[in-house]
Amino acid sequence: MAEIFTGNFTQQEPIPEDAIAAAVEVMRHGRLHRYNTAEGELSETALLEQEFAAQMGAKYCLAVASGGYALATALRAVGVQAGDAVLTNAFTLAPVPGSIAAVGGRPIYVDVNEALTIDLDDLTTKVDQAKVLLLSHMRGHLCDMDRLMQICDAAGVTVIEDCAHTMGASWNGVLSGRHGAVGCYSCQTYKHVNSGEGGLFVTDDPEIAARATMLSGSYMLYERHLAAPAPEVFEQVKYVTPNISGRMDNLRAAILRPQLKDLDRQVERWNARYRALEAGLRDLPGLAVVERPDAEVYVGSSFQFLLLDWAPDGVQQVLQRCAARGVELKWFGGAEPQAFTSRYDSWRYADVPSLPQSDRVLAGVIDIRVPLTFSVEDCAQIARIIRAEVGAVFQAE
Repeated sequence: MAEIFTGNFTQQEPIPEDAIAAAVEVMRHGRLHRYNTAEGELSETALLEQEFAAQMGAKYCLAVASGGYALATALRAVGVQAGDAVLTNAFTLAPVPGSIAAVGGRPIYVDVNEALTIDLDDLTTKVDQAKVLLLSHMRGHLCDMDRLMQICDAAGVTVIEDCAHTMGASWNGVLSGRHGAVGCYSCQTYKHVNSGEGGLFVTDDPEIAARATMLSGSYMLYERHLAAPAPEVFEQVKYVTPNISGRMDNLRAAILRPQLKDLDRQVERWNARYRALEAGLRDLPGLAVVERPDAEVYVGSSFQFLLLDWAPDGVQQVLQRCAARGVELKWFGGAEPQAFTSRYDSWRYADVPSLPQSDRVLAGVIDIRVPLTFSVEDCAQIARIIRAEVGAVFQAE
């Protein structure tokens, strides 16, 4: 009898007890707004910023309402204005081009390669078309960040890193988000820490940090921040930076602080599950596992494999056969965006270029969510089911 997987691909682990206790304490005193503090009190949000800045080795940190808000704030803070071109990945999710559109910018899409990272050769040909690169580390895959920064630094291009899928990852010992001018992180339920929604923004640039703080809606209360520039930096920007309110509140900050302290252990747990999937799917005709470079420390909270050059009907058969056995797969090759999949040509508010290399890769990308509610044994079972169904369809082709 064929195995059936019974796990839930969208069920996260419970919020830790110490985070629940911290949240209850905030609810008991009622001071949820980050600037509503008792005399002598440091807000949960300010403490979160201070702790995350130290954890990331950054000078400054700002906690905001969402990862997408962090991206748009970063673009504004580095000077992107209406009509400006912004380089970004062809393989990403809607909040990335959405943040460019939110500031009136124009996305210029750079190809994706079979490693599921930005194609650095294509970037080299396009780097002179914009002054900012919004780099998405999509689904946790890091490109050669040393080479990318060489390309961008030589061209005078400012790099903003979207680290929604790479909180805790690194390249050559440098944490994700610490190569570019700004690193932006998501705290949405399906990310590496869970406050339902939320974002974190880090930088070493005092003027960028000051502008971002003013943009978030600081109401001139910037001296209550613990991971912000000196007051004199704010004096230079406070009257010319609009308030586009998007602060994080103390309730979400209280939930996040204990989770961030446990991030390294959680990364190890995700990667054990990732390796079980990887081992179970290697050396299968018709299926390509995405190889991870030695320089990359990744966070395996999702898993991708490639069915390159398959006919769409064959891919659909794999999806349907796996679904019938309880394994939920997402496909980035569909004509219409579904759930958390989309393509660069899904966003019709921007010019859609011809990117045949990206089209070929995206047509083969299969995506699996890997929640920590799954055990390593669960992931081995998922791999067995996928292996059997891909093999059956491939042999029939």
